[in-house]
Amino acid sequence: MTNQLRTALHLSLPLLLAGTAPAAFAATPEQVAAAALKASPVVDGHNDVPEQLRDRFDNDLSKFDFRNTLNTGGNGRIPMHTDLPRLRKGMVGGQFWSVYVPATLSEPEAVREVTEQIDTVHRLIAAYPDDLALALTAADIEKAFKAKKIASLIGMEGGYSIGSSMAVLRQMYRAGARYMTLTHSKTTGWADSGTDAPKFGGLAPFGVEVVKEMNRIGMLVDLSHVSEETMMDALDVAKAPVIFSHSGARAIDGHGRNVPDAVLQRLPRNGGVVMMVLLPDYISEAIRQWGADRIGEETRLQKLYAYDPAAVTKGLDAWDKAHAKPSASIQQVADHIDHIRKVAGIDHIGLGGDYDGMESAPVGMDDVSGYPALFVELARRGYTQADLEKIASRNIIRALRQAEQTAASLKGVAPSEARIGK
Repeated sequence: MTNQLRTALHLSLPLLLAGTAPAAFAATPEQVAAAALKASPVVDGHNDVPEQLRDRFDNDLSKFDFRNTLNTGGNGRIPMHTDLPRLRKGMVGGQFWSVYVPATLSEPEAVREVTEQIDTVHRLIAAYPDDLALALTAADIEKAFKAKKIASLIGMEGGYSIGSSMAVLRQMYRAGARYMTLTHSKTTGWADSGTDAPKFGGLAPFGVEVVKEMNRIGMLVDLSHVSEETMMDALDVAKAPVIFSHSGARAIDGHGRNVPDAVLQRLPRNGGVVMMVLLPDYISEAIRQWGADRIGEETRLQKLYAYDPAAVTKGLDAWDKAHAKPSASIQQVADHIDHIRKVAGIDHIGLGGDYDGMESAPVGMDDVSGYPALFVELARRGYTQADLEKIASRNIIRALRQAEQTAASLKGVAPSEARIGK
């Protein structure tokens, strides 16, 4: 072989290999998912550990070990979905801890109890400094990623927790809250819920001012739980991206808690993010229909046997045996994400599991350790590593950063003096 031929082969061999390499060394869905989660860990929009700390432990952290909550079941309760090892296994690098209090409380009670819940989150973070880090900004989340800690943010669930007071809203932000869900299950004095009788056809005038003030201070406006009309009114007003901290696509599951296409279509202009929920009723239309059928049967039995509660119980037990409850699947979660991508785009999808705020989860995602399985399913469907990084955390970090930038641009605007009813 001549030197000239050797040189020609030497130069052409890399080109030949390059032409065959993609087929020979194509990454598997598991590898794509793992690479995405390593580069961009999950920032989950909604976890109810603080609620469990209140209900199970009376906010007494001396009774609680976050290093292992598998033994927290019993007395009619399921074990908690969340602890530090399972967060690590699930590649959760950031978590909005929900400071939820019941919508049935009076406003003064709600203000007191949500303040206690915020204090509990701060104490939880302080109790596990090797694993958790308080995050107040987008930069704080990225800093926690680098330190291999779980960025811990605070999300308020239910606008009644500000007691219809702009001053309280501002104080909650100073205490660390970085989003507020405008309503929960009930309509407030200034915003319609998606699961209650409407009063205002969306936002009342004070509600409009709340959204403006949240933009001014840099708090994300969360539209999970609100009515479609409230979603639309908030989008009309918002200067910063909105979020849905734990919602799905209504076109896939018709629950009123999910986001309709008319709203999804507006997200690209706003920059908002739908953080995909995992609560089975919101994922599976079959489960939603099963639940409605069961309520219908219970109502029928109560009408037939109003004088005999035991007969009602017996009849409902028989119905349950004949009508097994369907299960939610990872594939159904991915179907929602597919739909949101189709209507709103890949830049407007995140994750908000609602762990520890639900009795069950999709099969294969039974607790917070299950996120990698969802990413493998999405990779199988053709989502690229860049797509998966956006869903995991890049989209919500971008939305929070834009909210901060909006607040900076409004620095010269005076604090709102709005009052309820005025």
